[in-house]
Amino acid sequence: MYRLTSRPARALSWLLTAALAGPLQGLDFDGVSPGGSLALTSDYIYRGLSESDDHLAAQADLHLTDGAGNFAGMWLSTRDRNLSPYARYDVELYFGHRFELNGSWGATLSGRSHYYLDATGEEPSADYQQISAALNYLDSWSVVVSAIPSAVRYWYDLRLTRSSAYVAETSAQWQLRPNWFLTAGAGYYYVTGTGPGINSAGGYGYGNLGVAFEYRRWRLDVGYFITQPRAQELFPYPIANQHFAGTLAWQF
Repeated sequence: MYRLTSRPARALSWLLTAALAGPLQGLDFDGVSPGGSLALTSDYIYRGLSESDDHLAAQADLHLTDGAGNFAGMWLSTRDRNLSPYARYDVELYFGHRFELNGSWGATLSGRSHYYLDATGEEPSADYQQISAALNYLDSWSVVVSAIPSAVRYWYDLRLTRSSAYVAETSAQWQLRPNWFLTAGAGYYYVTGTGPGINSAGGYGYGNLGVAFEYRRWRLDVGYFITQPRAQELFPYPIANQHFAGTLAWQF
């Protein structure tokens, strides 16, 4: 565990707690519906970085939703233990509320807590939390802005400190024909600075373009990923640049 030491980090943490306490307290357990998915991916890519080092990763999601727009769940993925913080699993607990703006548009406010499990203990905790706000149009387009109060700072493989980070992402899919979709996404990760030189603020962009096929509860995604080389300075993970990856998922 870690403490939030900066004023922006404490403010973001307070905002996360205050904004999401209401939806959690209002969860209508009488109308709760379970759901989730099981997936196998050729490479666990997150924000332009590979956390499985171009190896297979198994992933699972389990969540609960109610009729009022509240939701809560857990997502898990295997990862390469040779990558910092030398943990076998990435587990994310999340909760939030979806607001229906009209028949086509919606907005979501959510919080996620990331945990690295079964670590070797060679490094301090790399766990972190984030709050996100999203705007969605049907299932076709979304834009998401996230704030991470206390993100771990690296310089290549050297762990430095923690500071606030912000992420802007967008994704879309277009139906080409029955069961077939064209998919695309782009994002930018920005971390604030704590000093000059290697501690200065910085960021990188990433994106993907691909196709998806759906059949009943199954979905196959194949994408081509690009990531700016600057990402190698900010994280000790391989970048997914000019790289293909595929994911097969079953939803329930």
